[in-house]
Amino acid sequence: MKVNDTLRAMLDSVGLGLPDLSLPDMSGLSTQQIAQRLRASFFRASRAIETDAPELADVSPLIVDGADGPLPARLYTPLGAGLGPGAAMVYFHGGGFVVGDLDSHDMIARRLAHASRARIISIDYRLAPEHKFPAAHEDALAAWHWIIDRAPELNIDPDRSAIAGDSAGGNLAASLCQDMLRTDGPLPAFQLLLYPLVQFMDIRTKKMPLQESGFFLSPALFDYFRDAYLGSIEERSHVRMSPLFAPDEDFAGLPPAHIITCGWDPLGDEGRAYADKLSAHGVPATIKDYPNMVHGFLNLTAVSKQARDALQTTGEIVGRALGSLD
Repeated sequence: MKVNDTLRAMLDSVGLGLPDLSLPDMSGLSTQQIAQRLRASFFRASRAIETDAPELADVSPLIVDGADGPLPARLYTPLGAGLGPGAAMVYFHGGGFVVGDLDSHDMIARRLAHASRARIISIDYRLAPEHKFPAAHEDALAAWHWIIDRAPELNIDPDRSAIAGDSAGGNLAASLCQDMLRTDGPLPAFQLLLYPLVQFMDIRTKKMPLQESGFFLSPALFDYFRDAYLGSIEERSHVRMSPLFAPDEDFAGLPPAHIITCGWDPLGDEGRAYADKLSAHGVPATIKDYPNMVHGFLNLTAVSKQARDALQTTGEIVGRALGSLD
């Protein structure tokens, strides 16, 4: 049985559906129509009630500046965060730059806030195909600057603020850190990259059978996401889209990093290569591989104890790095 079949049976047994992101025959549909179908499927799959969800001190809506107007965001304040400026994490959700929102990744943010005892601000950046490259990247930069500039109002210590993201959000996080280094901007204190997309060139050269390799990712879907967000072939190798291929000077001096990779993930090799490249340039980088997990597995906390445990462990790593855990 293929890994996706196993997941589908498991999720169906508890009333959840594996999102149909395999891109069956959609000939005749526009890029926008495909995006709408994918978003509807992702919406259905990502809504689940978790009876053991951690209790937080507060969860509040927030509006932050994007590159072309205000963006919805959400501030998660954990119990024990304290009243004064403290550790924080700015989080960018995954979804190939096409799907995902604050709600689809709400439980990841809640569990990371609880485990790290750091405030988390989750950003709802603009999506493709309505908003092409570099819209999401520019939104990430604008949101980061807005948050750092207003750190005292948000009870955030800018010197103890991390950047984080999963999949496409991991691309935004890694790219943002390199952008800050290039422009002498406010560097995050830490970067958390969860099965990050660090190159947007191709995943079809993998030895692993790709039809078995991804929960939210397949070769056809990778190509669709890439073409929905990018406007030209040249943009695939742009330093923002493929930070793995950035020049050496964009690595030396980057913040310490923790990277999660998965065995059943076509992006796993790139994540490990990115960790190696950070280490080769003197950047403290740790990596945790989950060999039996698939891309996007942290969205499965409703049915997976390993996903819940992974978020707990990951949050503790970030909390210790930011000094929010003694």
